[in-house]
Amino acid sequence: MNLYKYVSDKINEKLGATVNLESPRNREFGDFATNVAMVNVKSAGKNPRELATDYVAKLAELDFVENASVAGPGFINIKLRDDFIWKNVAAPEQITADKPLVIDMDYGAYNVAKSLHIGHLRTSIVGDTLYRLGRFLGHKMISYNHMGDWGRSMGFVIAWIERLHPDWPFFQSNFDPDGDYSKYTFDPAELDTYYPSAAALAKTDTAFLEHAQMITAELQQGHAGYNAIYNIFMPISLASMNKTVKSLNIVPFDNDLGERNAAKYTAPVEKMIRDKNLLVKSDGAEIIIVKRDTDNKPMPPVMFYNSRGAVPYDATDIMALYYRKITDNPDKVIYLTDKRQSLHFEQLFRVAELLNMFPADALEHIGYGTINGSDGKPFKTRDGNAAGLNDIIDMVRVAARARVAESGKKLDDETIDEIALAALKFNDLMHDLRSDYIFDPDSVTSFEGRTGPYILYTAVRLNSILKKAETNQKSEIVNHKLTVDERNLLIQIMDFERTVLTAFDNRATDLIANYAYDLCQLINTFYHNCPIMRDDIDDKTRAGRLHIVRVARDTLATAIDLMGLTVPREM
Repeated sequence: MNLYKYVSDKINEKLGATVNLESPRNREFGDFATNVAMVNVKSAGKNPRELATDYVAKLAELDFVENASVAGPGFINIKLRDDFIWKNVAAPEQITADKPLVIDMDYGAYNVAKSLHIGHLRTSIVGDTLYRLGRFLGHKMISYNHMGDWGRSMGFVIAWIERLHPDWPFFQSNFDPDGDYSKYTFDPAELDTYYPSAAALAKTDTAFLEHAQMITAELQQGHAGYNAIYNIFMPISLASMNKTVKSLNIVPFDNDLGERNAAKYTAPVEKMIRDKNLLVKSDGAEIIIVKRDTDNKPMPPVMFYNSRGAVPYDATDIMALYYRKITDNPDKVIYLTDKRQSLHFEQLFRVAELLNMFPADALEHIGYGTINGSDGKPFKTRDGNAAGLNDIIDMVRVAARARVAESGKKLDDETIDEIALAALKFNDLMHDLRSDYIFDPDSVTSFEGRTGPYILYTAVRLNSILKKAETNQKSEIVNHKLTVDERNLLIQIMDFERTVLTAFDNRATDLIANYAYDLCQLINTFYHNCPIMRDDIDDKTRAGRLHIVRVARDTLATAIDLMGLTVPREM
């Protein structure tokens, strides 16, 4: 149940006043607190403590209230009845949002023939958790990996391949599109080097740059040879991307569709734009003016065709949005990218409004912060280069292996990989996604503190208790007077639904991550202070505490799954 909402609604109804509840960490005096008397003191014509006393008398009539008391200048502390907690605490079930929506989520945004790098870490991990949260809440989630697979970088890659293999048939004037070209292939690691090599050369070789730009335009216009070689390296690159995605335990994208797919819809989108007289010629290009008279900041136009007649990524994003409109017709489209792209999405959303494609409130861009090293600058490898995503994964895996060795434990490779994955993903999720954060492979793999391994260790401990008790079956709830540690843990469990709803509605994955950490702290306090299997514990108390362990395990397991982590058999 959503404990906060239930208690708040009942109190609002009882007092006839809007009540804002607080959930104090120290529940010595109550499970909830409110300053409602202090807020309403003027309208009531009484001093705060006097009004609070009146409210306390009414609250005592509610069947879930053990006691209510006045504190300080007029605060009200509320303690819940043990039997109410016992009756309503339960393992998480399907939670349904008030209004389930069709939501398209655009994250990942990987580039073909370019290795994934540290910048793809947050979009992948945070995007996946938001997708999981939305699906858990009953929204119809449709995920898109909007790939960079049709623009300038493709021209660079093909130009570099031509430079390496000028005799290949794809570059000959007599190219036969129906020929057998199965012997032509690429090593994925080598393929990833083509774009950076070409981009570096283009900075000093104008002729190469212009040739690559020409290839981009001709590729988009249907050049048979360029499209044939594109169709060879595209699936190789996609398979490499998906291998990395799988290693991160990311839910496979519903659609790996990028700029090439979007470009198929150039004609209908162009017609919409021309029908509204929105295209303006500018230095050989055609642009859309999105600046408004009310703007007090720079707002550049959106380029629809560049001077060579090619479609830039600004335009393909318009076509991609059109595609989603005619296929999914979503209630909302959410983009998750680096926050430095915020201007681009503001431009895109303005075009969508001008075309009456989507209303403003249906489009949302979430800009995430950068991952920095200990010097506060964007994280780089020791040789000073931008870190590849696989490099980051390997760094954390090595650090996790070292941690396990230090502990004296002998764990298999699969378990170490699960620990490393939790370390990497939890560390990303626990931070406000809109903020920058410091990344340190050694600290994130600690088994203590606010880390992924600590979360997994707690889950393994709960599974061990239940296994030792030789039962995982649900038993009748045994009602007994709760200790402080039992109460604190159960109330945290009952706050799960509110946390999930709030995390998704606010696009705040840190809420679910930090909820899991707080839950683990309460679980471990309960474990140390409330013995379960000890010989001097009576059957009634043991049964009650095993029930607490079970619902705590199931709640934590659900939170872990929403973060895309997996629980090892042992740690």
